[in-house]
Amino acid sequence: MNQFSSKQSSSLNGVIEIPGDKSISQRVLILGSTAIGSTRIKGISYSDDVNNLIKNLKLLGVKIIKKKTSTIISGVGIGGLSSTKKNLYMGNSGTATRLMLGLLCNQNFETKFIGDKSLSNRNMHELIKPLRKMGAKINSKNNKLPIIIKGFNETMPIIYNQKNPSAQIKSAILIASLNSPGLTTIIENTPTRNHTEILLRKIGAKIQIKKFKKKKIIKITGQKELKAKNISIAGDPSAASIIGSAALITPESEIKIMKVNINKTRTTFFNILKKMNAKIKISNKKRISNEQVGDITFKSSNLKGVHLGKETVANMIDEIPIFSVLAAFAKGNSSFSGGSELRNKESDRIKSLYEGLTTCKIKVKKKNDGLQITGNKKINITRDVKIKTYCDHRIAMAFLVMGLASKKNIIIDNVNCIKTSFPNFVTIMKDIGANFSKKN
Repeated sequence: MNQFSSKQSSSLNGVIEIPGDKSISQRVLILGSTAIGSTRIKGISYSDDVNNLIKNLKLLGVKIIKKKTSTIISGVGIGGLSSTKKNLYMGNSGTATRLMLGLLCNQNFETKFIGDKSLSNRNMHELIKPLRKMGAKINSKNNKLPIIIKGFNETMPIIYNQKNPSAQIKSAILIASLNSPGLTTIIENTPTRNHTEILLRKIGAKIQIKKFKKKKIIKITGQKELKAKNISIAGDPSAASIIGSAALITPESEIKIMKVNINKTRTTFFNILKKMNAKIKISNKKRISNEQVGDITFKSSNLKGVHLGKETVANMIDEIPIFSVLAAFAKGNSSFSGGSELRNKESDRIKSLYEGLTTCKIKVKKKNDGLQITGNKKINITRDVKIKTYCDHRIAMAFLVMGLASKKNIIIDNVNCIKTSFPNFVTIMKDIGANFSKKN
């Protein structure tokens, strides 16, 4: 019932807008809930992940109203949430789960987190450890969901030396520190996306950020009242990456995507595309709600292979699936390494990508925390192939894009998982000319 296929398309063309950034949407909802006053959000993502988060915040006593052009949050202040006897169902979202665990770290009541099968297999050890140091009592079997957390009114400030790059864990600790009577310090050895820091500054948190060599030192003083602000959220760059990549491998294609977030921690993939000889142009740059925004144009391109190291992979962790598909069409070899975090996403993405590419007759080798891919401009599959997505939305979208340059159908086993991040993906792609269809 959920199978969906894609097949060679003649061209993709159009000027489009995409949903607001999912990562920022989740952060604004959570931080808006802790602020004093009403936060009005424009451009919020209404993916399944975000909708589940809204339901959970309402269960915890936050008033959230959806209107035609905006969403309004009535903040309850730091530590002002109400307890609920109901479980918090997090669906598929690792981001919302980690950030909410940080939020409930400074609430003096017990809450149980549950999720879908995929989320329930994701290890939360790297976050549970520092939250326990901050005073939270956390019960979990094998560091996975279901998780029961009982917070503490005033969390203990800590110094956290983050060895493995994760914007989610960093953000959760920052949120947990908001009710700490002192200074919490995070040392980022490999800088990651900084949307949480930008939002905290905007709503009045006492936060300092300094660079030391290649490291970033973040210091935040807790128990500072946060004040609600109006926030506009630009288009999700991860969504733009998927659609733009489709244009790159489809002949006679040109797509312009309007108002995309181009925060420098989110543009690594676009910079890599330029190194791959992609025809990509960013124009009409401006700043909205302290974030950089621009229009991005993608045109059909003859791509060449590139090799990605750990730091690069850390800054385009969501784009590795679509990068791997592009590498299959690029001239020469491509590779990525240092992607250990990929094994703890919605699926083990190194495994998922290896299996999918191999199924599509792409020459691929497993490396330590990465893959090596030998490109070939034409995908030489002689019959329809089915891709196992493991309910991973980014694997599903990446292989649907791959099918647009294949003479035979590439079939994914679950199209519904895409709704977790990009609910109108199929509609937008069909509108610009993608040959997508349901599979009976």
